[in-house]
Amino acid sequence: MNSTIIQSIVRSIDILKCFEDSEELGVTEISNKVGLHKSTTFNIITTLERCNFLEKNLNSGKYRLGTELFRLGTKVNISMRKIARPYLERLASQFKETVNLVVRDGNYVIYIEKIESPHSMRISTMVGGRLPINATAVGKAILSGLPDDELTQSLAELSFVRFTKKTICDKNELTHYLTNVRLAKYAEDVEEFEIGLTCVAAPIFDHTGKAIAAISVSGPTTRMVKPFREQIAEELIKVTKDLSNKFGYEAM
Repeated sequence: MNSTIIQSIVRSIDILKCFEDSEELGVTEISNKVGLHKSTTFNIITTLERCNFLEKNLNSGKYRLGTELFRLGTKVNISMRKIARPYLERLASQFKETVNLVVRDGNYVIYIEKIESPHSMRISTMVGGRLPINATAVGKAILSGLPDDELTQSLAELSFVRFTKKTICDKNELTHYLTNVRLAKYAEDVEEFEIGLTCVAAPIFDHTGKAIAAISVSGPTTRMVKPFREQIAEELIKVTKDLSNKFGYEAM
């Protein structure tokens, strides 16, 4: 291992990552996952618990992620919102439709910022709102930018709910659609989640090339006709490329 790497910190991070696919774990389970002696694992867990990065369920005796991680995660979203806000305002001014910034939350998306359309007839999304990842343009944009193994796992865990007759409720059909999204660099939702609502979205990538967020422009289907959606998509691709660069992503 590189002499500049602090092994105890790496071990702590490895322990935290154990909870990516498990809500609660016992000391023995964590020890087996990270390949450390049980006493070493317990000492690191105790330290993480003291710092609120882990917390113990007194009923089960197992551990789960703590509130400090949530607090720091919120700070990351605040930074993203601050960086993205000028771009959102520009898109809203240009297209006069509602603009949203979302992040992924498992197989859902969470809306963390929005700029309202000036039109009296507009789409009402809510900051903090949580929607299914597969029935939204922003969600499909993010799915298209996941690594293949993570995408496969996400699709396997999806609960396909039919919101309208246009909702994609077949895994193979969604997989084919996402392949096209990767090529086009943007996704659409034409009344898949709600009749009368149409959205266009493009993903934002981090330094590893993984989609971590997406921006959408949404409006009534009567205004979001195909030529208009194509104009929006062209601009969204530019905006999200610029934002991805700010997060360290370098496209091939």
